[in-house]
Amino acid sequence: MSWLQSLERAQVNEGADAFSKLEGEIRQVVRRDATAPRVPQGSDNELADVGSLLQRVSGTSVQEIENLIAELQILRDKLQNEAARVQREIVAYALRIQDAREAISTISESLGFWRNDGDAPKIGA
Repeated sequence: MSWLQSLERAQVNEGADAFSKLEGEIRQVVRRDATAPRVPQGSDNELADVGSLLQRVSGTSVQEIENLIAELQILRDKLQNEAARVQREIVAYALRIQDAREAISTISESLGFWRNDGDAPKIGA
């Protein structure tokens, strides 16, 4: 389970690094746009670069989220299977306890019969 947490931390760190890089690049583009004169060709190129970077980052994040969801679904299925197994074990133990009580009751009745029967041979006498 700790390897899963380490993997999750690594993925979160990768996402945070990618987000920080994207944020820095966006700030640079905004600063350049604010200080530089408008050039239609450069703006389109920068917007295309930012757009492709956004697609890569969002695609990576979406894939990471989908992977985490898949892992969580697998874990949920395992927990449900384990809960069903434990439930079956509890029912089996309850049946064994009931059988044991019935056996003890039968033995107790048999011993009571021997104690109350005056004609029965005495053990140890």
